Amino acid sequence: MYDLVIREADIIDGKGGKRFKSSVGVVGGRITALSEEPLHGRVEEDGRGLVLAPGFIDVHSHDDFALLQCPTLEWKALQGVTTEIVGNCGIGAAPWPGAEAWYEKLNPGQAFPDYQDYSGYFRQIEEHGPSLNIGVLAGHGALREGGAPNTSRVLGARELTSVEAALDEALDAGVLGMSAGLIYEPGIHSDLNELVTLSTRLRGVSPLFTVHLRSEADDLLQAVDEAIAIAERAGVGLQLSHHKAHGRNNWGKVHDSLKKVDAARARGMDVWLDQYPYTAGSTILQAIVDRGGLDSGPALGKLLPEDIVIASSPGDTSLEGESLGALALRFNCSPQKAADEVLRIDPGAWVVVHAMAETDVCTVMRHPATLFGSDGLPTQGGRPHPRLWGTFPRILGRYCREEKVLELEEAIAKMTYRAAQRFGLRDRGLVAEGAWADLVLFDPEKIAEGATYEEPTQAPRGIVSVWVNGDRIVHQGAHTGARPGRALRREA
Repeated sequence: MYDLVIREADIIDGKGGKRFKSSVGVVGGRITALSEEPLHGRVEEDGRGLVLAPGFIDVHSHDDFALLQCPTLEWKALQGVTTEIVGNCGIGAAPWPGAEAWYEKLNPGQAFPDYQDYSGYFRQIEEHGPSLNIGVLAGHGALREGGAPNTSRVLGARELTSVEAALDEALDAGVLGMSAGLIYEPGIHSDLNELVTLSTRLRGVSPLFTVHLRSEADDLLQAVDEAIAIAERAGVGLQLSHHKAHGRNNWGKVHDSLKKVDAARARGMDVWLDQYPYTAGSTILQAIVDRGGLDSGPALGKLLPEDIVIASSPGDTSLEGESLGALALRFNCSPQKAADEVLRIDPGAWVVVHAMAETDVCTVMRHPATLFGSDGLPTQGGRPHPRLWGTFPRILGRYCREEKVLELEEAIAKMTYRAAQRFGLRDRGLVAEGAWADLVLFDPEKIAEGATYEEPTQAPRGIVSVWVNGDRIVHQGAHTGARPGRALRREA
């Protein structure tokens, strides 16, 4: 008698092979049987006519703090996500006070959780008991700010030693690697020596350095060269975050950036990338202004005022959904002065930026080294980017079923087994005997995102059930309230 039996589903096991029909038995949170013969369980689910796949792994998430405030993580669970990797773009959850600035941007007016370092953060995850499994990256920006506060320059030797100590604490606590955001404060001030020195500490301990490039626009190719040079000198694996060519004048450059990835892989480097399946990104408005986005600066490429749309502005919600072009007309001023006015009203305003080409999205998606991440920003209220609620169903519905950019089996391999292997998540990302029962059951003919730019918090369609460690967290498109997730620490 199994704890759970899913009967006669079409299995896509995560390794990229063709689907096959089987029943699945689960005991103690792990898959213990795949059988063409009938199985019987205390709980049974009819999988006939549906696909059963490993739960999706969001390799680029920003739910670091949201999982402590809303541990059900409904916006990801309803998509079929069972594991998230947080701590991306250098925006880490520790140490305090290094994480303070980003916490306040995402959670204005709220008290910081009661912990100091990554050991404390992992304890918080366990105490809050999220619905999903959580893997953690140490954010270079938070480490730098914690070890060398308010240092807007290249670090001295003593300061760098302090940051190294903070990274060592994170590694001892169990982080899976380190992320950097070289377009944001304070990562923008780091040089090659600093990044190589820190990344070298990952060697033999953790395989992964993930990076939001110093430029995804005019200087994209130079930024890719820099990231590859850091990883090559440090002797560690590299993950290029949310890979894209940003700005209308840079559309098509991903062909050249991917050639650089291919060349590095051909000479034996461990280089991968991740992507969200949209032609718009999202960030804080202040970052757009600081990086010259309103002046077609090299960091962000050519943008029109209509490309930049206010997503979240608690100080004046009437601004939400309006582009800077429309606000310039409303305020009878230039787009730059419209941005200044928005920041005066709400310094923490977030924006959605329409800046990529659909053909580039498809090119990156097809690349064999591409994995998937939402890069969703769980802002309070407003109109967040629809990727927060829609990333994984959008890929399977729009890009697999409708546009046929990828075969369903290939897309699921990118979302599951390859992602688990990439981040060292043992016995995850597979429908196989012995694997943890992180599973999603969905209708391949109906699965689709519900979220749009106008209504970005709509649940997806076609997801029937989701299990994490053998416990069901989603049934018939609704969250069950179960919170069986775990903190996934690096394994030696």
